[in-house]
Amino acid sequence: MYRQRFGLTGHPFPKNAQGKTLFTEYEGYRKLERGFQMLCEEPGLGLLTAEPGVGKTAAMRNLVLALPRPQYHAIYLCDTAVGPLDLYRTIASEVGLRPAHRRAALWRDLKTRLLQMVDERSEHPVVILDEAQHLSDDFLADFSGFLNFAFDSRDLFTTWLVGLPRLRTRLKLQVHSALQTRIVVNLHLEAFSSREVFQAFLTHGLHGVGAKGNVMADSARELLFRASRGLPRVAAKIVRRALRIAHEREQGFVDDSVMEAAIGEVAEL
Repeated sequence: MYRQRFGLTGHPFPKNAQGKTLFTEYEGYRKLERGFQMLCEEPGLGLLTAEPGVGKTAAMRNLVLALPRPQYHAIYLCDTAVGPLDLYRTIASEVGLRPAHRRAALWRDLKTRLLQMVDERSEHPVVILDEAQHLSDDFLADFSGFLNFAFDSRDLFTTWLVGLPRLRTRLKLQVHSALQTRIVVNLHLEAFSSREVFQAFLTHGLHGVGAKGNVMADSARELLFRASRGLPRVAAKIVRRALRIAHEREQGFVDDSVMEAAIGEVAEL
């Protein structure tokens, strides 16, 4: 297997990367980390968007996994293409409630439980709504009202809306202005446009699984940067394919020919 040839302990850039295996040394992540910490200390609404493949979910997962337990209670939902009541019922189930069938009763019970968690158990809920671009307009319009607690005098929990850039566009519509004005942290992650940052990402990912020295020609790295457009997910697919092709050719080094072949194969998928 290619991992043995290159002395790797695992596949580079794994989907479950976290902690030391996740590349976090770039300004976008540092801004997110600061915003995440701010909303942990003072609950509110956060918005995180990025193009597909940039790594917004991985970045958010890494931050959530680092939260101290049981001080924080993380709730992650990605099935967002459902009705408003279904989402509230899912949140209610996550905090140990048997969801009511009527909206008014569900709101009352859920707010009461959240209040108990915060005031009686010193437990702070953090709700992550991933794939939030699929949230219905009904839910987005309704959610602003749900966040209004005790004459809008306090925030019971932190919510992050995580999705593609079109979510940001929708929230700018007048119909969602009430929710838009509640956003405290508003961030957009970009692909790695800097060659230096991209090369640091590449080196981190390879060394993280045991690569010794440089297993890739500088010119091959440049080909990878251009072909992937700095998108981590695309770069990861090409790198793994390049390592396999190099192994099939009995090469212990990724040169331009190998990289071009890998780029071509990934482009055909």
